[in-house]
Amino acid sequence: MPLVIHTIPAFQDNYLWLFHQAGQRAAFVVDPGDGQPVLDCLQEHDLDLAGILITHHHPDHTGGIKTLLAHYDVPVYGPNSANIPQISHRLYEGNCITLADTTFSVLEIPGHTLDHLAYTASPEGQSPLVFCGDTLFTAGCGRIFEGSAEQMYQSLQKLAALPDATRIYCAHEYTLSNLAFAAAVEPDSQALQDKTADDEKKRQQGLPTVPSTLAVERETNPFLRCHLPSLALAASQHSAHQLSAPVEVMREIRLWKDNF
Repeated sequence: MPLVIHTIPAFQDNYLWLFHQAGQRAAFVVDPGDGQPVLDCLQEHDLDLAGILITHHHPDHTGGIKTLLAHYDVPVYGPNSANIPQISHRLYEGNCITLADTTFSVLEIPGHTLDHLAYTASPEGQSPLVFCGDTLFTAGCGRIFEGSAEQMYQSLQKLAALPDATRIYCAHEYTLSNLAFAAAVEPDSQALQDKTADDEKKRQQGLPTVPSTLAVERETNPFLRCHLPSLALAASQHSAHQLSAPVEVMREIRLWKDNF
């Protein structure tokens, strides 16, 4: 049976992800920043919460844990972080957990925060997927709040090593603003122009632009393209310094995006 993933909008632009095996009631939620929308989704689809997955400690990813635990006595999986006291199962790079008959592998992807995790899986008969929180976005990446540019670059490289068909379940609807920035970095990219047109149509219809796929991100996400001469040239021109090392290119375009 396929793995079913429900999109739960929250706050202004967050996405919470609720998944379960088709035909089964046991469901798991990723990054419940708000508990009530999760409870509403469970009721709407006649599901029971069986566990919670956390990618990192920011409140818009953890703020609903208390509410959910008041209704369900379930495990909370996540990083070994003093900032998330509700974690019952601490996870590390290389750990595997089986949820909804699906095996998830854990990646440590610091940069946005020091405690950031991603969860990857290859559900039987479906494309692989990753729940990547705020590290990799459609056409963008997270701000570097706690880690270093080097850490963020290495974390993005881990995600970039996943199969092309991997579905990217990030935690925010930032796509159109990210695409606008990407077009400033690579103004001649036809792939960016095409993706922008497609995603503008989705948003006009009230549809999410997430998930993307890693193949699409390789063509349109500047933070996965820092090894290319065109990105090095754009970063060098913006900084007025010659840049060539991919991590330095990534650092510069992240600073550029911070002020875009």
